[in-house]
Amino acid sequence: MELTELYIYVVLMILNILPNVRQADGNSDESLERYKIDGKVTIQGFKPADWISQTRILVDGGSYIGFLKTDGSFTVNDVPAGSYVVEVLSPNNLFEPVRVDISGRAKGKIRARKVNFLQNSAVVTVPYPLKFKVKEPAPFFEKREQWKVTDMLFNPMVLMMVLPLLLLLVLPKLINSQDPETQKEMQSSMNMFNQSKDLPDISDWFAKNFSSGSKKKTTSKVGQKKVGVGSVRRR
Repeated sequence: MELTELYIYVVLMILNILPNVRQADGNSDESLERYKIDGKVTIQGFKPADWISQTRILVDGGSYIGFLKTDGSFTVNDVPAGSYVVEVLSPNNLFEPVRVDISGRAKGKIRARKVNFLQNSAVVTVPYPLKFKVKEPAPFFEKREQWKVTDMLFNPMVLMMVLPLLLLLVLPKLINSQDPETQKEMQSSMNMFNQSKDLPDISDWFAKNFSSGSKKKTTSKVGQKKVGVGSVRRR
């Protein structure tokens, strides 16, 4: 009985502690101060009639979303302190993203800088409130590749044909331009590798071996024929 009572007591204590923990977490979340991000989007040239309604402001990949007003300005509210990437999502145009740093210690001081995914430590500040301008129209079609001379020159087949010719043309000039001593050394080294004079010719070797065997076979066949003819005459 003592063990069951102890078990029930521990369970009741845990159930009493959990609501207090949840309230503490809720109070800590509510105590976080919220800030806002302001900016403006401008489009030069032709403006579709529905470009404002189709444009969205994404903060931290869509964790916070903002909408444009009639003059192109926007405000994203309830953003806690931290570092966020602000992007403009538009179906017809592309915009460069901006990183916004909100400092909680400095009472919401905001610093805007260019996005550099390769070097996060590199800081290039931009003016705040944010100002987004069109970088380029959104490409819906891929451009067709055009014929280029470089594509033909760097073709592997062309390189295999051209490089040996260049070597044949350039090497003799290099050899002639060298000193006589270096030429002698190169010739001696080439003679060491060129041992064709000392080795027998393969074609001659095959001709001798196979021709001798064929001659023996023909002489033996002729002799057999003569013996057969002589035996027939004796009969």
